[in-house]
Amino acid sequence: MGDFTPAAGGFEDILYSAKDGIATITLNRPKVYNSYSTRTLKELTAAFQAASWDDAVQVIVYTGAGTRAFCTGGDVKEYEEKYTKRPHDYWKYMGLFRGYLESILHGGKPVIARLNGMAVGGGNESQLACDLTVMAEHAYVGQVGTSVGSVACGGATQWLPLVVGDKRAREMVLMNPRIPAKKALEWGLVNAVAATVRLNDQWIEDPAPDIVEKAQNGADGYRIDTSRLDEVVASYAKNLKDKFPECTRYTKTQTNVLKDFAWNTTVGHAQDWLALHFASVEPYEGMSAFVEKRKVDFAGIRAKLAAGESTEFLHGPYTKACATCGAKGLPSAFSHCGLCGARL
Repeated sequence: MGDFTPAAGGFEDILYSAKDGIATITLNRPKVYNSYSTRTLKELTAAFQAASWDDAVQVIVYTGAGTRAFCTGGDVKEYEEKYTKRPHDYWKYMGLFRGYLESILHGGKPVIARLNGMAVGGGNESQLACDLTVMAEHAYVGQVGTSVGSVACGGATQWLPLVVGDKRAREMVLMNPRIPAKKALEWGLVNAVAATVRLNDQWIEDPAPDIVEKAQNGADGYRIDTSRLDEVVASYAKNLKDKFPECTRYTKTQTNVLKDFAWNTTVGHAQDWLALHFASVEPYEGMSAFVEKRKVDFAGIRAKLAAGESTEFLHGPYTKACATCGAKGLPSAFSHCGLCGARL
């Protein structure tokens, strides 16, 4: 392979293996529900490129560690610690995210998303980027952008209308409901659903949320068993391996045409807008509420808007100046100078 010898190793946030023509890429951050950090995005991109370049790999399986989460999108703690303070750097971060999703879209190999748990936010966008999705019955999918101070324009606003139709797409990106496995299958969000909840030796079909939680905790005889999920994924991979590789690659390219059109005509604008938006109140409030484990003050922001006050600035527009030290551009809500402490 010469210059295109795959290099996949030294990863900290993911696991990579290639065997019998199948590359398996696993998000390995279960303590944070397999959210991805800046480093994780770099590693995922490298792993998908390695699988793309490895001529021994015919199919890629993408999954998460554990049974609670496939992927829950970006690491909100990292957002709050880094990107709400340096929004300009979020533009760079979005460049990494674009490269990650495009490594799935344009890697030339079919990618099966194995949803071992919830796929939320960027996690759902990640599985939308994949060619096929097999979902554990205890999992759910959804978007959270408008609930946390962001917009799901990293794949959801572009691709959900193509996948589930306009009205259902709007329900997901505007209202942020959880879509359980059965509904996800009915809506066409996934290709197959596999039973994963057991009570002793009995499989439980369409388990209620409280039963799923018991299974996750191994309570009252309930447990999570992903053996059927793995069987379906294996059957999909076997089918794909029994196809011509060049025809498969070009079929993927052609089938991507509408996804590529929607993505390429909007994602550059999304990258710029999200970077600018990270300097405003909505992401500050949404991310802070998440880190502080409290409810978001939606009503407070809307009340300011209704009263004619600024909702773009945390403490009002930068209209005041200090006569004592000469500081300018102080927030309108400040009663004292933030530089010298003098009363304004």
